[in-house]
This record gives sequence, structure tokens and C-alpha cells, in this order.
Amino acid sequence: MSLTRIVLKYSLFIWVFIISSCEDTQSTKNKNTQFTNDPSKKVKTESGLKESLTTDTVNPQIEQSASSKDTLSKITNDNLIEFMTAYGAENPETLVEISTRLGSFKIRLYQKTPIHRANFIYLVNEGYFDETFFYRVAKNFVIQGGNSDRNQMALKRFEIGDYTVPQEQVKGLKHTRGAVALSKRWVDNPSNRSTPYEFFVVVAKNGAHHLDGEHTIFGKVVEGMDVVDKISNVPVDQSEWPKKNIFIKAQVIQ
Repeated sequence: MSLTRIVLKYSLFIWVFIISSCEDTQSTKNKNTQFTNDPSKKVKTESGLKESLTTDTVNPQIEQSASSKDTLSKITNDNLIEFMTAYGAENPETLVEISTRLGSFKIRLYQKTPIHRANFIYLVNEGYFDETFFYRVAKNFVIQGGNSDRNQMALKRFEIGDYTVPQEQVKGLKHTRGAVALSKRWVDNPSNRSTPYEFFVVVAKNGAHHLDGEHTIFGKVVEGMDVVDKISNVPVDQSEWPKKNIFIKAQVIQ
């Protein structure tokens, strides 16, 4: 075998190895989102990570592969309430299990936040969360899931739709330990509408009450809080992205 053929075979092997490994490591792009657990500041400024993965920036190949889907079936701010009200009536479930490599935990969803509950159930049933990670871990504060750097997730968002969820504040619901809420955009969002795809769980023992009134709390961890604590203690990089991805598998229990 000639030296040239040996070099080519070796290069091909290296290239295949790199490609096959890329989804099992943290993202090195989309890292310009700034996070903080300082109670005097916002939870996050979504200038990079989320914005770079919304349906507005789906690459042409993803858009082409989704072109066969009826655009009228996509969720928008205009049809959201009607769609989720009907979907919620047909799907009254309130218990969801989140599974990870560190174990599983269960979330009880509140009927008092019907649009948020229906939205979460819908995304679980659509398999959206199965393409995502717990991509942000702020130790002793929150863990945040529902995003990733995978093309499959971007395709799912493109297929489902680009929308936000109206705030559903319920008197008495606070950001106590174990509370589950949706994230939101902090810019140009005076009515505190939720981003539909990303959720967080409060880990702090004393809660995160500086967030009360800012986010819609739509559920609570009722089993497996020890697993949430395990996730909150994994090694992370400077952007609070876990150094080893924590994939999510979500299913509706009842």
C-alpha cells in the first residue's frame, strides 16, 4: 500500500471519529448567553444561546426537510389559546417523568395554569424534549432544560411553531425549591410571556423568590428531587453548560 493511500485512510478514520463524537460533547458555539444567580440580577439574558436556535435561524437544509409539513398546523401567537385550550381538554394529564443518565424525577403540572400545562404536555407528546439537554446548571440555584445544539431540536421547533405563552400568574405559587417554571425573554417582553420550549427547576433550599412574579410556575417536582440535586452538582464550564451533556427523555405518566 502506498504512503499516499495510508495517509488518506488514516485521515478518513480521524474525520469519522470526530463526526460521530460531536453530539456527545458540550457545544462550543452558542455560548455567548450570560447567566447569573445574583438575586439582584435577571436569571439570564437570552442574547445568544436561545436566539441562535429559534426557528428564525433554521438552516436551509432543515427548512427544506420540514417544507412538507402544513404551515397552517404550526402554532402561532394568534392560534395558541384556541389550540391549547382544545388540546388541554383532550389531554388532561398532569404527571410527567423526566429521565436522564443521572436518574429520573416526576413533575406534577398545575390545572390552574391550563395553557402552560397543555403546552408542556403537547411538547412531551411531540417528542420535543427528547432532542434536548439540561443545558444550564447553576449550582444551588436552578437547572434549566429544553434546549440543545442539535439540528433535530431546531427542526422540531421549526415544525411546531414560533410562539410565546401568555403569563398565567397564580396567587400563592412561589419559586420555592422544586418549583417548575418556563423561561422568558427579558427584552421587549413587558407582559412576561413565557418561551414555550425551555423550563427550569428551582434547586435553592430557600427558593428563588426574587423571581416571583417574573415567570409562570406551572408545576412542581413531586418525586426524585435527589436526582435534580445530582444534576445541579455536575461539572460545568464558564457558561454553566455541563461538561458532559445531560440528555432528556420525557414521557407523560398520567
